Amino acid sequence: MPTASTSYYTKVQFLQRQAASLLLYQSVLQGEVGVAFLDLLQAIRYTDADARGCLQAYGTYFHALAARNQNWEDYLITQILISENPFTRLAQQREFKDLPPALVTAAQHDLQVLQSLYECSSASLSEWVQTVAHLPISPVVWYQELKEVGVGTRFTASLQHLENWGNAVEDLAAYYRQFGSGLFAEYRALRWQSGQFIGIRYSDPVKLSTLVGYESQRDALLKNTEFLLSGEMALHVLLYGSRGSGKSSLVKALLNEYSYHNLRLLEVAKSDLKDLPEIVEHLRGVSQKFIIFVDDLSFEEDDDAFKALKVVLEGNLTARPQNAVVYATSNRRHLIREFFVDRPAPKDNEEIHAWDTMQEKLSFSDRFGLTLTFEPADQKTYLKIVGHLAAQAEINIKPEDLEYQALQWATRHNGRSGRTARQFVDFLKADLALSSANNNTFDTQPEN
Repeated sequence: MPTASTSYYTKVQFLQRQAASLLLYQSVLQGEVGVAFLDLLQAIRYTDADARGCLQAYGTYFHALAARNQNWEDYLITQILISENPFTRLAQQREFKDLPPALVTAAQHDLQVLQSLYECSSASLSEWVQTVAHLPISPVVWYQELKEVGVGTRFTASLQHLENWGNAVEDLAAYYRQFGSGLFAEYRALRWQSGQFIGIRYSDPVKLSTLVGYESQRDALLKNTEFLLSGEMALHVLLYGSRGSGKSSLVKALLNEYSYHNLRLLEVAKSDLKDLPEIVEHLRGVSQKFIIFVDDLSFEEDDDAFKALKVVLEGNLTARPQNAVVYATSNRRHLIREFFVDRPAPKDNEEIHAWDTMQEKLSFSDRFGLTLTFEPADQKTYLKIVGHLAAQAEINIKPEDLEYQALQWATRHNGRSGRTARQFVDFLKADLALSSANNNTFDTQPEN
């Protein structure tokens, strides 16, 4: 079977051995780009007669980088920073001096291996493909100018000045201790689904600056969230009130306000609340702070989710982690549905203390340390929200016209609320933009 020239063959063989020797950071090469890189090395080393497999492998590698809009070097560093392995997990929980020596040595070894892979640039791979495929010119090299400057970029810059990446192991451990690893380092928003954490790449961009009308509730929630971020014991919070009043938006906006302070938002559906004790244990000991977000909360009779949430709110023999808190929204003050038939009558003989049972249901919401009430928006509040959103959207119409149309919209649609105000402003902005575009089109039509 034809092979590349001896020089390239030796280099490729060395890189393959290096990749195979990873002890902790195997996940770095298990993503689409990493697999494409290894497949390309294999294709270069054992190219077929017409080099078709080698060219296809290079195309797959190029496509994988382009799809992520990342250079090979940037991809490799990113994967190192988010890798989930015994070293990264323990580094979050212990000081560097307290880490097992064998674990530190293994991490140093892997960093040296990854340095050799980092130095195998896409340009080098392109030249090797040109040689083994006997091409007149080398294939196009994927390259993207790095624009974002963040913590990962600064860490990359520091590595570039090191002759031996193994010497960066203590700095890397400090990075994991501050910023975490795995999915929690890669994503700001996540959801619990089918027994696992799923990263949300495009979270709701709503910001606190767009939310008006419930300032006291907002301030209370901000203060409690800052308790969480500072390491103090924060309270579980129930946001209760009328539909469309901005309860969910307020919680989501916290992520955009504090994500750079290591805050993460974890969405848990009511159907998955039975897993809540397990979820909390997963979060224990990691670097990030978590808001466990439960939207539109209510329970039926004998709901298992009720019992799971009660354990997390009230605690049990297992100590509650200080880095996780539950924020739940509901349209119901009493979270468990109660029927008139549930109320005890003198003739009832099925339960001696039936009133105690009913009070247990009605007082469940009291188990949240903080309850924030969102009253229905009156006309003044509704128009205040509309005016604020219209100003942010740069809608330029007379205030009296804006108010008149806003009130007409509320009458014809969902009543006065923050949600209705947002829908009205979005519609008005689109309508004005379309009208302006149509007028410009007609103005530029040539005369016959």
